Amino acid sequence: MATVISYGAAEVVTGSCHLLELDSGERILVDCGMFQGREEKRNYEDFGFDPKSVDYLLVTHAHLDHVGRIPKLVKEGYSGTIYATDATFGLAEVIMLDSAKIMKEDYLTHYKKAQRRGREKDVPLPLYEEKDVMHALELPRVLPVYDESFELCKDVIVTYRNAGHILGSAFIEIEYKEGNEARKIVFSGDIGNDNDMVIPNLVPCEKADYLYVESTYGDRNHQGALQSMEEFKKVINDTLKDWGNVIIPSFAIERTQEILCILKEMHDKGELPECQIFLDSPMASRATAIYKQYAEELLSKECQHIKKRDGTVFDFEDLKYTLTVDESKAINDVDRRAIIIAGSGMCSGGRILHHLKNRLWNRKNAVIFVGYQAVGTLGRRIVDGAKWAKIYHEDIRVQASIYTINGFSAHADQNGIIKWVKGIEDLHRIFLIHGEEDKQEVLREVMGEKLHEKAHIVEPEEVIYLS
Repeated sequence: MATVISYGAAEVVTGSCHLLELDSGERILVDCGMFQGREEKRNYEDFGFDPKSVDYLLVTHAHLDHVGRIPKLVKEGYSGTIYATDATFGLAEVIMLDSAKIMKEDYLTHYKKAQRRGREKDVPLPLYEEKDVMHALELPRVLPVYDESFELCKDVIVTYRNAGHILGSAFIEIEYKEGNEARKIVFSGDIGNDNDMVIPNLVPCEKADYLYVESTYGDRNHQGALQSMEEFKKVINDTLKDWGNVIIPSFAIERTQEILCILKEMHDKGELPECQIFLDSPMASRATAIYKQYAEELLSKECQHIKKRDGTVFDFEDLKYTLTVDESKAINDVDRRAIIIAGSGMCSGGRILHHLKNRLWNRKNAVIFVGYQAVGTLGRRIVDGAKWAKIYHEDIRVQASIYTINGFSAHADQNGIIKWVKGIEDLHRIFLIHGEEDKQEVLREVMGEKLHEKAHIVEPEEVIYLS
């Protein structure tokens, strides 16, 4: 009997890592992501399985919590093929190299401090280095194309379908034999919020026996995309007209590109007050370049129209990409009417911390959060109403206006999840992953009411028998 064990993203949002073992003995790992927020320390623990024993690695998409531990997996013995869309590989390289860089910088910072106390041996080494990322990228790879099924191995057929989440994202259908019977299990990865802004909407899943589905926003519904856009524009205009600055902690992939599209539209329509706009994230700049490569193939029809009209999807004259450290520091000289988009999206590191330190205390400024904030991150504490924020060992008073606009989320909300699951025929069992437990409890109850299905909340390393 086939089994699935979730070694991450079970009763938490991050750390996606699900091991499917078939009757035939084949071991298929779906994603190998990094834990974030208060679960971060788990990245340094053993996987819970032997990486050498895994036969195949299937990747749903390139977010850090789905690919961030792949170099560690390879470092500890995985030597098989990696399956991911071409766009996912492009973005994953950016994400994993940036991760290695941040871990190295954090290690050196903590090492120097510990060295002064003679405790340098207590500082854990980085999870992996840049050379480990490159080694992982050198493994054999297969580039699935949406809706084109392929044989993974004998009696196992895999199909990647557009998840509408980020560039190259997919939910994965795995068909296999259980005795003489055909079975299908689907891993949702992260499924998209139908705003059709940059990425086309999530496609239906027609049929499955078993479904592992994300539940990040299982307890709530996002406000509509148009309403979110109007709120975003109002905050921008009101703040700039009051001679303040807007700081946007943004995820390098998808959220940044959506924000650039909105700002470009405001600029083109004459809706944007005179200002300077900085994309202060080398990783987001590299990711945006990859999005540009796939503009005519994978982006929304509206983006394709803009590309045809302007020759570019995201760029306009007020936008400046600040790639170097000196360019980033120079933003401090702009004391009014600046829009600063910087990473990381959860304020857990990166250039955003410098901008928050310099501007969070000013009542004229505004901070707009446009993505999920994991428990334990600085972003979550600010969103939850913290009056003070500790940044670089200094307590900063939170006096800027704080806004959370969740309609830009790349994740489906409760209604979106229910709608997608409702369209799946012959569904035998539903398993909830990628969500905080209290939110999963809400979604499970709603699924019972609306779908008349009893969903199971997967526990960490619980053995699920697909019977």
